[in-house]
Amino acid sequence: MLEKFRYVFIVITICLFSNTVLAQLTDIVRLEYSFIPKSKSEDQYTRLRAAFNYPIEIKEDCYLVIGAEYNNIILNLNDEYPFDNSLLESLNIIDLNIGYTFKTSEDWRIGLNFNPRIASTLVSAITSEDIFFNGGLFVINDKTKDQELKRPYRLILGLTYNATTGVPFPLPFIIYYRRVNENWSYSAGVPKSNVKYFFNEKHMVQTFVSLDGYYANLQRELIIEGKQVDNISLSVVVGGIGYEYLLTKHIVAFAYTGYTFRLNNVLRDKNRDEVFRLDDLNSFYLRTGIKFKI
Repeated sequence: MLEKFRYVFIVITICLFSNTVLAQLTDIVRLEYSFIPKSKSEDQYTRLRAAFNYPIEIKEDCYLVIGAEYNNIILNLNDEYPFDNSLLESLNIIDLNIGYTFKTSEDWRIGLNFNPRIASTLVSAITSEDIFFNGGLFVINDKTKDQELKRPYRLILGLTYNATTGVPFPLPFIIYYRRVNENWSYSAGVPKSNVKYFFNEKHMVQTFVSLDGYYANLQRELIIEGKQVDNISLSVVVGGIGYEYLLTKHIVAFAYTGYTFRLNNVLRDKNRDEVFRLDDLNSFYLRTGIKFKI
């Protein structure tokens, strides 16, 4: 039954090219903890994440998938700042994922993803400033199960729109995956690229480069040097090494560690212009958790 939904989750749980966390292609349930300490400081960034997706078969090879994701971002700001640190203690990002996918031929599938989001400090009632709308259109050519191919592959091409990036037009999305042999595979593209080595079907290590981050509205007024702050954003490019272990056929424990190549944590005004830079020093990165996948 789970294998039947494999193509569906390739479409629906694709992470949009945005300032958000990076979903994996075949996760049904995911629980995750991330940690980035600030270099030369006691400050730190922690994220707790839970995600879930559920497929509904409309007709043969045609699916609607409903999902949700919650991120709680904790900013422990212990340094001295020219503003009230308590206004930034916790950020909440709540996503509703609505996906639809269908086959156009034996080898090709189309997927659409609509992703309304609440991203805010949520210290008062939700307003229009807390709500963002994201989405994407994808075409998938998946040959990973083709027994006749010497090196099975998956190609995903798409366009994504994300209201939090500040770019008023769709952005390209490309991922190419190939299983080279029993021990090696690689994935090239955005938002993540990696090279994996499989000791066996239970143990795997990988090197990776990926994007991470967030963008959220601040509901309480914050003034810094006469300028009003309306939003906070973090964008990260991180590289490192990861390990995955299959506890069962579908339950996986994982841990990734690395170092940020680019880190930009900024307070912004309503026009998304920079008002105050919280951090831009590269640092250690840790992400670990457990997932149920197909």
